[in-house]
Amino acid sequence: MSHAAQISFPRIPETSQDDPLWLSALRRREETLWETIRTLGVQRRHHLSERATYIQSDVLKWLADLPANSLHAVVTDPPYGMIEYDEKNHAKLRKGRGGVWRIPPSFDGAKRRPVPRFTVLSKEEILNLHGFFSSVAYGLLRTLVPGGHVFIASNPLISTTTFHAFMESGFEKRGEVIRLVQTLRGGDRPKGAEKEFSDVSVMPRSCWEPWGIFRKPFEGTVGDNLREWGAGGLRRLGEEEPFKDVIACSPTRSPEKDIAPHPSLKPQRFLRKVVRAALPLGMGIIYDPFAGSGSTLAAAEAIGYRTLGTDSDPEYFAMAKAAFWPLSSLQLKPE
Repeated sequence: MSHAAQISFPRIPETSQDDPLWLSALRRREETLWETIRTLGVQRRHHLSERATYIQSDVLKWLADLPANSLHAVVTDPPYGMIEYDEKNHAKLRKGRGGVWRIPPSFDGAKRRPVPRFTVLSKEEILNLHGFFSSVAYGLLRTLVPGGHVFIASNPLISTTTFHAFMESGFEKRGEVIRLVQTLRGGDRPKGAEKEFSDVSVMPRSCWEPWGIFRKPFEGTVGDNLREWGAGGLRRLGEEEPFKDVIACSPTRSPEKDIAPHPSLKPQRFLRKVVRAALPLGMGIIYDPFAGSGSTLAAAEAIGYRTLGTDSDPEYFAMAKAAFWPLSSLQLKPE
């Protein structure tokens, strides 16, 4: 594929003698933070590039050791239900035997990947889910700089629970990005009575994916906060075009799924847009607490941002090392 077909993402501008003092100070602070936090702790890690580090660690343990005000933004696609990724159900996923994962049938010559069945969550599991994301939110509230944004993926069934946990923890809700994508979730006829009730669907077929947008509160104006912390707003698409909250993006397909066979891999076409918007000045450190295959880190690398990721799963830790460069160098055709 020719370079002419690649979507262009401007790189972070280099330091200039003409930079105002506040911008030079932000750059120096970012350099110092980056060298500190990418080597923090004793956990296993892959330094995937000069701008990307993946750490095999539990998110809560790693956040507890992180200095306050050391991250500029978060972009993440977490496990939607706490039981999805517990040892028992994750083992069933890898064996293709279901558990809380639904194994869709093959059709039209395409083999579908497992998707989680979120309707099986009990009341207790929903409370555990809320408690877990509250803990994550409190950790991020401490470690993000004032005005730092969080973009967190969810789904229509449990987004209320996840998003409410962030709001309760002290984040400001700034809206949602709606990814328009037709999935295999929903639209099924009643199980065991498909022919008898052929005109009935148990629930709607899902055609969208919500990404909550949250911001750490700050004092003063957005302009003041941008000069002090480099955060508080979203990077525009261009001089005349703001970042928008509806993004049409088809499901992840080959070659990305072949590069990184993660069950909930998000496409680079979508991730690069969200990651780019998360740093309003085109500088700072992005963090993905549930890094999985490393796709968020790859998107940041393609744009030129610094990024850190954590995940406790050793298989995903290994997958990310292999997938990082192929994903980050993937050339995308203009839409």
